[in-house]
Amino acid sequence: MATDELSVDSPMGEILDALPGARRALFSRYHLGGCQSCGFPPEETLASLAKRAGDHDPEAMLSHLLAAHEHDKGMLVSPAEAKAMLESESPPLLVDTRTREEHEAVSLPDSTFMTEEVQQRLFAGDPGQSILLYDHSGRHVLDHCSWFQGHGLKNTRGIDGGIDAWSREVDPEVRRYRIEID
Repeated sequence: MATDELSVDSPMGEILDALPGARRALFSRYHLGGCQSCGFPPEETLASLAKRAGDHDPEAMLSHLLAAHEHDKGMLVSPAEAKAMLESESPPLLVDTRTREEHEAVSLPDSTFMTEEVQQRLFAGDPGQSILLYDHSGRHVLDHCSWFQGHGLKNTRGIDGGIDAWSREVDPEVRRYRIEID
C-alpha cells in the first residue's frame, strides 16, 4: 500500500508494511507497540488503537508516522547509490548487521561484521566517519541507523532493501537466500 493511501482506518499491519519505522515511531512518541503490554494485532486499525491506548488523536498519530517515515527515508540509500559511495575516493565503512552465520555464508565485499568490539570502536572513534550499514532485506537497518545516529555517528546510512536488494539490483553474483523461521 502506498503511503498516500494510508488512513486512520488502515489496519496496523498495512501501516507497518508501508512505513517500516512505524513501530519505532509509535513507541518513541506514544509508548505503543514496543512490548506485549502495549502491543497491537495487525488487523487493529490506527483509529481503534488510538482510542484504546488513551484516546489519542488518530489523525495526529498518522501525521507523526508519515513525518517519521520521511525522516527515515533520509537515512536510506538505494543499492545503486551505495555502490557509488563504495566506489568513491572516500568510501564509507561498510558494516554488516546480520547474524554471524549469514555474514559467513554470503556478504558484500570488504564489509565488516558488526560485533560489540567493532561497535565500541566506532562509538569511540571519529563521529564524522561515514558508515554504511546493511542487513538482509532492509527490515532492521533503520533501527540500526537510528541507534548509530543516536550515539553521535550522524553520517550513518543504510542500504534500502539490504543485501537482497544489492543482489537483485547491483551484483547478481551475490547469492540470494531466505530466512526460514519455525
